[in-house]
Amino acid sequence: MNKQIIIEDLGFKDYKDTWDYQETLFKEILDVKIKNRRENAGLETPNYFLFVEHPHVYTLGKSGDMSNLLLDEKQLEEKGATFYKINRGGDITYHGPGQIVGYPILDLDNFFTDIHKYLRFLEEVIILTLKEYGLEATRSEGETGVWLDVGTPFARKICAMGVRASRWVTMHGFALNVNANLGYFDNIIPCGIRGKAVTSLNVELGVKEVDEAEVKEKLLNHFKTLFEAEFVTATV
Repeated sequence: MNKQIIIEDLGFKDYKDTWDYQETLFKEILDVKIKNRRENAGLETPNYFLFVEHPHVYTLGKSGDMSNLLLDEKQLEEKGATFYKINRGGDITYHGPGQIVGYPILDLDNFFTDIHKYLRFLEEVIILTLKEYGLEATRSEGETGVWLDVGTPFARKICAMGVRASRWVTMHGFALNVNANLGYFDNIIPCGIRGKAVTSLNVELGVKEVDEAEVKEKLLNHFKTLFEAEFVTATV
């Protein structure tokens, strides 16, 4: 079992380019697994964790409802946003500047083969990170992601999640609003859930801007602990 994870921060990168890159890494891991199965090659499968920040984009999961996008093609263009139907679970979400997106591309055979546990661990990484900022975040039953004030009229989502898995290899991941422009969420019914608000870390803390590098460091620390992983930085 290889618990080493290669960390790569892609910076500000187009959604489609990043999706293509994820698919390349995903296929690389699958190819190793197939070779091991067919040839009993005994090769270690690699694991990756990508950080990225996207230009304004809306993405709809494979089980999502197109009616949850409240903009037409012309309005998308006016807002400088793009739209993609993609192969993760979940409904519609928004990515954009001020949002930390994390894409773990892992072979869960290296950690544990349980998708439910994997999603709960991703949520726990966010919950523990937000706790360091004095926020008591939690899960909302039946709704993947991380929320504040669940069970009250003020419930609001701070982190969306959606993953794809094949042969225990994962892709896609989480999107944590840190310094996000929340106005862009008004153009969708986030995750197909009506009547619940969306928030961002800077709004919750009442500050203009939160240090995103610091947030990433905290996220990685909790991820490393929960997954009992070893991190290495990608070499360019």
